[in-house]
Amino acid sequence: MAAERAHDVALFGATGFTGALTAEYLVRNAPAGTRLALAGRNRTKLEQLSERLGGERELGLLQADVEDARSMQELARATRVVITTVGPYIEYGEPLVAACAEAGTDYVDLTGEPAWVDRMYVRHHARAVETGARIVHACGFDSIPHDLGAYFTVKQLPEGVPIQMEGFVRAGGKLSGGTLQSAIGNFSRLREYAAVSRERRKLEPRLEGRGVHGISGRPRREPAVNAWVLPFPSIDPQIVLRSARALERYGPDFSYGHYFAVRRLPVAAGIVGGVAGVMALSQLPPTRNWLLRRAGSGEGPSTEEREKGWFKVRFVGQGGGRRVVSEVAGGDPGYGETSKMLAESALCLAHDELPPSAGQVTTAVAMGDALTERLQRAGIDFSVLASS
Repeated sequence: MAAERAHDVALFGATGFTGALTAEYLVRNAPAGTRLALAGRNRTKLEQLSERLGGERELGLLQADVEDARSMQELARATRVVITTVGPYIEYGEPLVAACAEAGTDYVDLTGEPAWVDRMYVRHHARAVETGARIVHACGFDSIPHDLGAYFTVKQLPEGVPIQMEGFVRAGGKLSGGTLQSAIGNFSRLREYAAVSRERRKLEPRLEGRGVHGISGRPRREPAVNAWVLPFPSIDPQIVLRSARALERYGPDFSYGHYFAVRRLPVAAGIVGGVAGVMALSQLPPTRNWLLRRAGSGEGPSTEEREKGWFKVRFVGQGGGRRVVSEVAGGDPGYGETSKMLAESALCLAHDELPPSAGQVTTAVAMGDALTERLQRAGIDFSVLASS
């Protein structure tokens, strides 16, 4: 039984940059009595991290390596919830997902890789449903502010009515090397993504009596954010739409469009050109490898640099004759708030009374109100800006 396991939350990848930030957050903020463990390949580095965290609470140390399937199984069986920051997930993630699905262990990660998420659904969702494991991907800036922000906005609108919603993302701060590497990997696997997406759709239950639709959108000037907005083909709108398919509160017909917002038209044009260039370079191995070397990983910005980071995701929702404008806002999206969101997701699964769910589920489906409240207490703002 999961309740009889040695640890409540185990963090795999604890000695990496984002992993260490997540470990620090857990040590400071996990409720008293929470049994925490740090996991990774290098025992010496784990011991050094444990010492650096100051001995404020007892921490288990678990040696585990993605290339050792037995160590992944032992890690999954040792804890009720696993956090992993070890990416790119399409290269390193599946052994731990498989182990958690088999062991009935709850799982959270930081992935922004849609093809990999769909592949994990195809290969491991059914087994996770059988064992009761909750496999929750994208528990950082990808995609909690967007998923829970859309959920929060839906709850401000009448029930049982069609809802149209758009989300507009603005952010400042340094992207993590892992995020950049994931984006390059996503661009290089567009055909693979299309194939595995079709395979997933064949396995997913058909939605009866309700409609859920993505809005492709177009670049435009948007008064709601006083900015130019560009369609933003990240994993975030996919997560929002999966929550909408799973939860009837999103109404009989739900549509969602997702955009990146910039103040100045030349900047918007530069972003379009830059993304197109990266996408083109990602198609060929030599240029893709050149990009990956420049993306970097592991080391991140200084504390002072992180303190300058910020994000705001604004939602405009309409339904039942009402219009609501809401916003989710916080600090450094790439590291500080991401480690906070990841840690709070794991603590929510470990400690909170939650609606029943199993298999690959979104944050809104698995944790919804409980995680929203946790994040609000932790300093991430969910607010209604206008309602009419």
